Amino acid sequence: MDATNSFILLGALLLFSSILASMASARFGFPLLLIFLAVGMLAGQEGPGGVEFDDFKTAFLIGNIALAIILLDGGLRTHIRTFRVALKPALSLATVGVMITAGGIGAFATWLMGFDWYYGLLLGAIVGSTDAAAVFSLLKGSGTRLNERVGSTLEIESGINDPMAIFLTITLLEVISSSQSLFDPWILLFLVQQFGIGAVLGVAFGFILRETLRRIELAEGLYALLIASGGLLSFAIINELGGSGFLGVYLTGLVIGTAKNRGTFHVLRIMDGLAWLAQAAMFLILGLLVTPSAVLDQIVPALILAFALLLVARPIAIWIGLWPFHFNWRETTFIAWVGLRGAVPIVLALFPMIYGIPGAERFFEIAYVVVITSLLIQGSSISLAARLLKVEVPPEPEPRHRADLNLPIEPRLEMVQFVVGEHTDADSAGPERMPFGESVSIAGVVRNLALRKPDTGFTFQPGDIVLTIIPEDMIGDLSRFFSGERRKKTALVEQTFFGVFSLRGGAKVADLAAVYGIRSSEELRESTLDEAIKSLLRNPPVVGDSVDLDRVRLTVREMEGPTITQVGLKFRQ
Repeated sequence: MDATNSFILLGALLLFSSILASMASARFGFPLLLIFLAVGMLAGQEGPGGVEFDDFKTAFLIGNIALAIILLDGGLRTHIRTFRVALKPALSLATVGVMITAGGIGAFATWLMGFDWYYGLLLGAIVGSTDAAAVFSLLKGSGTRLNERVGSTLEIESGINDPMAIFLTITLLEVISSSQSLFDPWILLFLVQQFGIGAVLGVAFGFILRETLRRIELAEGLYALLIASGGLLSFAIINELGGSGFLGVYLTGLVIGTAKNRGTFHVLRIMDGLAWLAQAAMFLILGLLVTPSAVLDQIVPALILAFALLLVARPIAIWIGLWPFHFNWRETTFIAWVGLRGAVPIVLALFPMIYGIPGAERFFEIAYVVVITSLLIQGSSISLAARLLKVEVPPEPEPRHRADLNLPIEPRLEMVQFVVGEHTDADSAGPERMPFGESVSIAGVVRNLALRKPDTGFTFQPGDIVLTIIPEDMIGDLSRFFSGERRKKTALVEQTFFGVFSLRGGAKVADLAAVYGIRSSEELRESTLDEAIKSLLRNPPVVGDSVDLDRVRLTVREMEGPTITQVGLKFRQ
């Protein structure tokens, strides 16, 4: 009983301390995941805590469960519409990109550290993939809104490249432990088995869970637990059948997330908490597991390897992987820079220990240094890199809070709270000025800590909290009405980025040419702005894309699906 209580006390204390320490992450831009690692190291056997923990099998188990939860949550939040612009390049990076990175680092490690060739490739496979937990959390926490092509490519890549890294790691371990050749036919069969079973069963489990959620009634708090347990079930069954559980659980989450269901927003909030708990537990355990003095023994070659990965191997792999998809150099450079390493390389570094490979501890220590270097350098510079490389777009105004009403009608209605901002369309305006008119129901307005119902002659004031019942597709326009397009700071940022003038995507180029004296080809003159921009771009358009037409620059401002609805115009310098 005493040992059990001590374990609970230690676990709770470590988690509590890490969450409190996360305030430093928000204040100084320190990667939060690094806080959890640091707390685990301080509590370890060579830190002030003095806790001895060397159970690699338990750490491996916890790491696998945590990664499954994180990938499930990532799949739930990946919008299927992002596949329009990012699926093919992300697949290229998750397969060819990982292999090029692993091969490059493997060759370098073989030369630098005197490894056997297979051992060098094994190290390359271990550190070759980006980490979904690191990418999802740091992109979300940075507050930077990337253009959809870049952001979606990074998110999808990080979600689906783990299976390739795991496949390469297991394959190389089998080759090393059995003295087989890397070119035996069984490897190709193993690849098809892993990805084929993982993809097919992952999608199948996703459809089963999605339909189950549609057809059953549960207490609100149980929906997220059903999804989490169903995701882990798919992960375990797919692994048991010889497929890639990591690919499968991500696809399971993706399929579930494509359809709205009862409790969608509640589910996402709970899953967010579960994903953070998984990350915290995983990084704390891995922090406890590491021996700082052993890491210091490998620090010089490990740092050289980390910078080779950061500055050479990853950029080469990204430039080759994205070359067929016509990304511009700014987008390619940013994606290459945000190749965040997180817990996945450390968890993969446990595989050689489980296999009993001689000198396996060295892989673990090197992977640890690579991860810390990546989080420190890349993780803390996401916002700066996005700004310098001009891949960010102005943030969209968001409501204060939104909740699904779970009513059996279409379109689905939400209770959405908006805060009235100064110098907005809503400031000093009456409810009759709101977009969509009678389609929006005002449940009440909170002013001076009191809830009131708008009456005749009522006008909104800055600071009011407006409670509305509206369909989901109206939220964006109402957000702009209440909170933002005309706020001075936001307006200045948007005018600098998009230009002062906003035009309809359906406007004719000929009309634009007549007003501004623009020269264009006859073919373009007969086109709409939507058609003209698409013809001048080499990729499907996303918000923030721009093209030059004679002396003006046209920038995609708003889209509905694949259609450009609003275009910003500014004159070129």
